[in-house]
Amino acid sequence: MTRLSVNINKIATLRNARGGNIPNVLEAAINCERFGAQGITVHPRPDERHIRYQDARDIKRKITTEFNIEGYPSEQFLQLVKEVQPAQVTLVPDSPKNLTSDHGWDTINNQDFLKNVIREFHAENIRTSIFIDTGEELIRRAAETGTDRVELYTEPYARKYPENREEAITPFVRAAEVALEEGLGLNAGHDLNLDNLRYLKENLPGLLEVSIGHALIADALYYGLENTIQLYLRQLK
Repeated sequence: MTRLSVNINKIATLRNARGGNIPNVLEAAINCERFGAQGITVHPRPDERHIRYQDARDIKRKITTEFNIEGYPSEQFLQLVKEVQPAQVTLVPDSPKNLTSDHGWDTINNQDFLKNVIREFHAENIRTSIFIDTGEELIRRAAETGTDRVELYTEPYARKYPENREEAITPFVRAAEVALEEGLGLNAGHDLNLDNLRYLKENLPGLLEVSIGHALIADALYYGLENTIQLYLRQLK
């Protein structure tokens, strides 16, 4: 079964909009785990506009499921990850001004940079994943960095899915095959939801984990958090 990691950034966005501690981000992480999520994901950005660095510290102390911290590997980010010691770190090529992640790494031109970053995390026994587009050469060069996994950026799949799901999934199937050929673990994330998740799961060989935040938290407004997590888990069986 593909694991579900719930990204709780949007809960932090709601908290920060009003100040104070409602909704409680730590309690939300604990409840996601209690309701069946097999992982918790956070993506702290330099301006801490949603998840704060302290949130990552607090969450790691309280959850027992896999903790995934994703973000751009600035010096501040590196120090946070080394301190918190999550199960996995996902490297994302965001600029500080990005509203959300919108592309994967250029693993050709950033080869040396990624190698050095991954070497630092491996020295701490932290599993690494690289957020990446579906280009075959990009994935093969990702393998050369020493990363353990790649996470396919699935927004292009989600955008095309309503009009032609077969066409939407085709480059992702090939990308998954290349990742497996290179001995890489395979994750996926971005704009996945209750409509398009099952088809992705059924067609991508070797899919280990999906990270889902925005759609899942939005669905929880209608269905409740516990029920929503169960609905997503059902799509992954």
